[in-house]
Amino acid sequence: MVLDKTKIKQSFANASLTYDNVAQLQRNVGRDLLQAFLPKHLTGIVLDLGCGTGFLTKTLLPHCADADLVALDLALPMLQTTREKLNDSVRYVCADAEQLPFTEQSVQTVFSNLALQWCLPLNNALNELHRILKFDGELIFSTFGSQTLCELKSAWAKVDDYAHVNEFYSLKQLQVLLENAGFVDTEISNSNYVSRYDSVLALMHELKHIGAHNVNTQRSKTLTTKKALKTMMAHYPSNESDDVVATFEVITVRARKKIR
Repeated sequence: MVLDKTKIKQSFANASLTYDNVAQLQRNVGRDLLQAFLPKHLTGIVLDLGCGTGFLTKTLLPHCADADLVALDLALPMLQTTREKLNDSVRYVCADAEQLPFTEQSVQTVFSNLALQWCLPLNNALNELHRILKFDGELIFSTFGSQTLCELKSAWAKVDDYAHVNEFYSLKQLQVLLENAGFVDTEISNSNYVSRYDSVLALMHELKHIGAHNVNTQRSKTLTTKKALKTMMAHYPSNESDDVVATFEVITVRARKKIR
């Protein structure tokens, strides 16, 4: 699995103005992540990796009286949107999760809400996160799992063999990657968040407005025809009501860097 990093950066930069209007799922997942794993007391450097427009950053801020909160994102317009909301109460860094501009063992806690799925393969990002964390530091994150948008994948499979929907890791694959990166005491679980839409087009428009374009390198490089789109929509799984259901598998993780 390989993603086009340039397209990811461009997609989220373009979505910075529309993201907040359609990111209810991201907010719900972020709240659940912090409710499950937020430490009682944060100290040292706390990093919000892939901060987007700053929802998780803002939620973390009241818990960082004794910590330095850093918001990091690959897309500069996302960071600028966060800064407009929070001013200079946090530090801002525009960088790639696979090349983090922090020294070894300098960060106490890393949070990341639905961002690490855009690092495929994930090995480099996990190795970087392990590098910058202090001994006994924690990595707390949510990411999409392999069953995300299974209905949309199934419908596109009736059209052609291209990858029309982004592929993500399974829970078992993610567990192995964390172990290989050196993380220990891993707590990992998954759950499904179900969203409903008026139509398949409404679902696709929302994915566009949050920046979740198809960035798979195996995607078709030509424009989708009206015929292909119509065929896909005709094969989208139906349900008892007239709306469209989309499943988002979310994997949540808390892992620790081993004490030397």
